[in-house]
Amino acid sequence: MKKLFFVLALASMSLTSMAQDEPTQKFSVATNSFWNNWFVQVGADWNAYYSSQEHANGHFTANPFKSFRSNPGAAIAVGKWFTPGIGLRTKVQGIWGQTVNSDMDHPANRYWIANEQVMFNLNNMIGGYNPNRFWSFIPFLGAGIGRSMTHDIYAMNLSCGILNQFRLGEKMALNLELGWNHAEADLDGNAAIMTNKTNSTWEDKDNNLYAEVGLTFNIGKSTWEKTPDVDAIKSLYMGQIDALNGQLNDANNEIARLKNMLANQKPVEKPAQVIKEFVATPVSVFFNINKTKIASRKDLVNLGALADYAKENGKSLKVTGYADSATGSASTNQKLSEGRAATVANELVKMGVSRDNIETAAAGGVADLSPISYNRRAVVVVK
Repeated sequence: MKKLFFVLALASMSLTSMAQDEPTQKFSVATNSFWNNWFVQVGADWNAYYSSQEHANGHFTANPFKSFRSNPGAAIAVGKWFTPGIGLRTKVQGIWGQTVNSDMDHPANRYWIANEQVMFNLNNMIGGYNPNRFWSFIPFLGAGIGRSMTHDIYAMNLSCGILNQFRLGEKMALNLELGWNHAEADLDGNAAIMTNKTNSTWEDKDNNLYAEVGLTFNIGKSTWEKTPDVDAIKSLYMGQIDALNGQLNDANNEIARLKNMLANQKPVEKPAQVIKEFVATPVSVFFNINKTKIASRKDLVNLGALADYAKENGKSLKVTGYADSATGSASTNQKLSEGRAATVANELVKMGVSRDNIETAAAGGVADLSPISYNRRAVVVVK
């Protein structure tokens, strides 16, 4: 028996080394409807019987390829994947078997075995779902009932094995399966005969080992939809809200400054001078975390007004980029602030401001404003 398990293990390792998996894209999937992810499997196998009777003799070879214990067989299964990693199938197999009673007595035994099995796609469970994965390693286990049609006897049955599945297309896959059916002692038509019972789990039961080659046909929809990234959506909206709050904060600060300026202005000052000062006030443009793309295009309205003022009055503009010091390294924040300043400078050029009249600077990570999201900005001032 040790030789048999060595052969099965070697075959499984060979299949594993042959199968090359594509890079995995990990993401969560939505639960499909009941009618999705069904499949049908058909296969041909070579099965070997290790009956309870032969253990009493103690001298039968364990080789599964001996003609007195093995025969070809057939199998069909219907199943469904409830998640990319867990599925159920109902499998029926059998037809031609052998009953091993003695050296010279091993009559044919027509039979069938029906099992309900739980399947575990370890590639999807451990490596993440990938709809284009070429090879899947799928252990399974289950229970059911078997019947010797030759002797009209039923027996309870346990099963386990490994299914190696190779993707041939969206609707079809190649199966290479190794399995073990562990049945009550009368599945082959005879009760157990034990003289030296040393291992009740193995020796007083009928054991059916098989190697199977077959095909899987997927029915209907066989892929899984990606679930929306709620955190990413929430982060996007929060970034936009932070940008609007930052604009409101800047506007409130500017209103307070202008009120103070008006309250302390000298009577000789002309109202027109105050209007020019208002138009030429700094403008802030806000960005999402780790981004150099402007968070809200509404910021460009105020930026356009400042660009018009600079063009009409022959003024130069200075753009200073910032990042928040609470996130990222100093070098990362420096690059972010440089990128943000460059982005705003490019927008000013599009608005007609000469590149020669634009100066850019990068302040890196700062913590000038609260909340920290307000620091992810670029500020434009008239020089």
